[in-house]
Amino acid sequence: MEQTVVLVKPDGVQRGLIGEIVQRFERKGLKLAALKMISLNDALLEEWYVHHKDKPFFPGLKSYMKSYPVVAMLWEGIDAATTVRTMIGVTKAREAMPGTIRGDFAMSQQYNLIHASESPEAAERERAIMFNPEDTFDWEKVDNIHVYLDEERKS
Repeated sequence: MEQTVVLVKPDGVQRGLIGEIVQRFERKGLKLAALKMISLNDALLEEWYVHHKDKPFFPGLKSYMKSYPVVAMLWEGIDAATTVRTMIGVTKAREAMPGTIRGDFAMSQQYNLIHASESPEAAERERAIMFNPEDTFDWEKVDNIHVYLDEERKS
């Protein structure tokens, strides 16, 4: 099964949306493999946002992401990265479709509640940054027989 990283950003933590976000992914049928609250520091953020390091908005982004703790999660499922990205909606939250997390709860481009890995490859990189091996759990989600067809689970 594919894994993907999700962060509930400082605005999502402040607004009390952690439970709502977790509930949406659980109801979808994804499996939670890791969850922790963490305060981000400069070194972690520079590694996490390496592609934004030289952009003019990076200092503000870094300041925002350090302003309060975030909740880091690792979700698992078939096509997990694509599924989660669809569920969260577009980055500019006021343009996100109703029914998505951002579409239902956010209005800003930066204060958009949530981060999700862009691809399975990005998820692997982000997982290595955010989680130690002892932070993650491999457990059997017994209701997968009601979430996926046999053929889907075996592929």
